[in-house]
Amino acid sequence: MATEEDVRRICLAMPGVTERPSWGQAAWFGKTLMARIWEDGVVTVKTDEREALAAMEPDAFFWTPHHERSPKLLLVRLENIDAEELDELLQESYRIAGTPGQTKTQLGRSSARFESSKRA
Repeated sequence: MATEEDVRRICLAMPGVTERPSWGQAAWFGKTLMARIWEDGVVTVKTDEREALAAMEPDAFFWTPHHERSPKLLLVRLENIDAEELDELLQESYRIAGTPGQTKTQLGRSSARFESSKRA
C-alpha cells in the first residue's frame, strides 16, 4: 500500500520539483502541476493512460466529473497500489508536467522519445 509520504518522497526526489499548497492540499510541481492530494488517501496525477488504467483497475484508478475536461488527470486510491506502481505513475506525471525550465519544444521532443521507447 502506498502512502501520502511515499508521494512526497518520490516527487521531491525528482529534479526541480517543489511542494506547495493547491486548493488547500499538498501539491507537487515540475514546470506545471504533476501531483496533488485530492483527499485523504487519494492523489491526482497526469497520465496518457487514464481510460486503460481505470478500466483495468477501477478500485485503484478513477476520475470525477470535475476531471472530465482534463483527460490526462487521474485519481489514484493509494491504499490500492504499491509504492513501485506509484513511482511509475509519478514519473509519467513528471514527464507530462515538464521539468522546471523546459520549453514547449523540449516538452514535445521528450514526449515523442517516451512514446518511441514504449513501442520498442
